[in-house]
Amino acid sequence: MFIPPRLRHAVAALVLLTCSSHSARAELRPESVPGGVAAILVAEAGAPRPEVRYAGRPVFLQQRQEGWYALVGLPLDTPVGDQYLEIGPDTARRPRPFHVAAKAYPVQRLTIKNPKMVTPDDEDLDRINAERDRQISVRSQFRDVAVPRTDLALPATGRLSSRFGLRRIFNGEPRAPHTGLDVAVPTGTAVHAPADGVVTLVDDFYFNGKTVFVDHGQGFVSMVCHLDKASVQLGQAVRRGNVLGQSGSSGRATGPHLHWSVYLNGAAVDPALFIEPPPAR
Repeated sequence: MFIPPRLRHAVAALVLLTCSSHSARAELRPESVPGGVAAILVAEAGAPRPEVRYAGRPVFLQQRQEGWYALVGLPLDTPVGDQYLEIGPDTARRPRPFHVAAKAYPVQRLTIKNPKMVTPDDEDLDRINAERDRQISVRSQFRDVAVPRTDLALPATGRLSSRFGLRRIFNGEPRAPHTGLDVAVPTGTAVHAPADGVVTLVDDFYFNGKTVFVDHGQGFVSMVCHLDKASVQLGQAVRRGNVLGQSGSSGRATGPHLHWSVYLNGAAVDPALFIEPPPAR
């Protein structure tokens, strides 16, 4: 079939653009460290999808050319050394070791104007504990659906400020490490869904302020918080890039910004592993 030269050039350009866009897609960069994600081959190519658990929880499974990989979220308090997957049904599970290396995270010192955000009173502690339990429940859910992509879009455009894993000291008092990635943006900046999913929690919490959870499937969950406004409702299906709300400084925050957390099998992991790395300077 004859194709005019001008049309041939247009088709070639479209193919090149399509291939370039695909190759430019960021992929998960596994890092088997506390706060990272281990990628472990658990079944060879052609094998049926296996049953895999870590610490009693089902894990994310991804089929690649070589076979099935388990993508395992490692909590920040994971001991260095050998950890074990459990592969197979309950009646015939077999252990599969994998190694976790050490990683040192820097210290960050912050000053909070409201002392109750550093040392809450008993009434506030009751609220904080109840809110923590709700959030743990939501981020630990396992919705067994196909997840075609493991790369995520940064929820807001801005400078990456406080990184994941920082050992935080508020007003001279050591507190829990930073379990997310902060983006420096002014109040009112649009916050977008990092990937397709379902909204599983919308609320206003003591520490997190206005918060939205999005379940991407297979225990892969995003949370955005310190919002000024949430624009979605519980149970709403969202697509990558849909607006979830607007950034702000609600909850325990030193100023306007977006806090973004990512969870795998219930563990907070470094969101930077799922996005395109910034250019070298």
